[in-house]
Amino acid sequence: MTATIDPQILSAYLASKLDFYLAMLQEMVAINSFSANPAGVNHLAQLTARQFAPLGFHAELIPSADPLYGSHLILTRPGRTPRTIGCISHLDTVFPAAEETANQFHWQPAGERIYGPGTVDIKGGTVLIYMMLDALHHFTRDLYDDTTWVLLFDASEEANGEHFGQICRQRLAGPQTLAALIFEGGRLEGPEAQLVVARKGMAVYHVTVTGKAAHAGASHEQGANAIVQMAETVRQIASFTDYDRQITFNVGTIAGGTVVNRVPHFATATVEMRAFDQAVYEEGMAKMLALSGQASVVSGNGQYPCHISVTVNHTMPPWPRNAATDRLFAVWQAAAEALGLRALPEERGGLSDGNYFWQEIPTLDGLGPAGGNAHCSERSPDGSKEQEFVRPGSFIPKTLLNTTAVLALLRNETP
Repeated sequence: MTATIDPQILSAYLASKLDFYLAMLQEMVAINSFSANPAGVNHLAQLTARQFAPLGFHAELIPSADPLYGSHLILTRPGRTPRTIGCISHLDTVFPAAEETANQFHWQPAGERIYGPGTVDIKGGTVLIYMMLDALHHFTRDLYDDTTWVLLFDASEEANGEHFGQICRQRLAGPQTLAALIFEGGRLEGPEAQLVVARKGMAVYHVTVTGKAAHAGASHEQGANAIVQMAETVRQIASFTDYDRQITFNVGTIAGGTVVNRVPHFATATVEMRAFDQAVYEEGMAKMLALSGQASVVSGNGQYPCHISVTVNHTMPPWPRNAATDRLFAVWQAAAEALGLRALPEERGGLSDGNYFWQEIPTLDGLGPAGGNAHCSERSPDGSKEQEFVRPGSFIPKTLLNTTAVLALLRNETP
């Protein structure tokens, strides 16, 4: 077998098997794999392992560090050389089974779209990994056999990928790994394909305000209203958002008080911060943590001030533009030009597993199929609400691009 593939021959091969590939996807979509449904996630992991077995992969299940989630799936095919390429996807979705049922959200082809949970985020990406490997296995068997392939599937990417990130670093970090390729959905409009080269980082904060309870009628002046203090704090947090510096603060939940005839002594809120630049990210963290101890609301008699406490629940560092990712992007850019396409870099506000390991492994994202409305299960007659979908017409062009680029990477044909 040759180490090059004629694009027309490859396209014809993929087209002849497209129904088979889409049937794989349909089988995956039929399994509810909500992050908090470990049985469903594990069911999908077992199915995925069976699907990839004909390509020579053996499966390993690694229990999540958090028992609320299912097991991560690692598929490995050792090569004749240590040169390694990692492919990353995830098993979980954000849709509880009851939500899928209530919204009649299931596999539904409609013209140039296929609707369904996980069609683009990210079960379609898993199928695109299979398509690429199937093509390499069929047309460039020697090169395929020389390469060590490691496919890693996160059980809880939509909830917390920290444990999975550690596994990726353990399995892929080192000079033998040429790339970690992430198959989250990627935009494809005509001849232009967008590939993700950077992602925002995230920090989640828990804000607590402690006030002083009092009877709302008989002794109102003795109470320090925690909800009023929280309202002022929330406005202050919202003011930290700076679109020019690409940092945002979102107050996602808020709660407080018990009954209406009592001055509330307690209020809580959760806040999510996102930023691209590490320095801006750290500055935002400092602003949030500096709120601790500050308070402007005191009891009516002036004797008791409210108290604010801010703690950090979870962090995911930014994935900024960097030399290793840019080198990979250049390979895909050259492959796109050879195919008559144009690859464009995208800096995406959403997170992926790549945030956890880009520092140690050359990483490129957005290699999956095109679609839209990720995380959406609702639909309305007027079209203002629309469910998640994938464009089946994007599978072959994206596979052509990824296969051509991976061949160039394996042959060390970097720009």
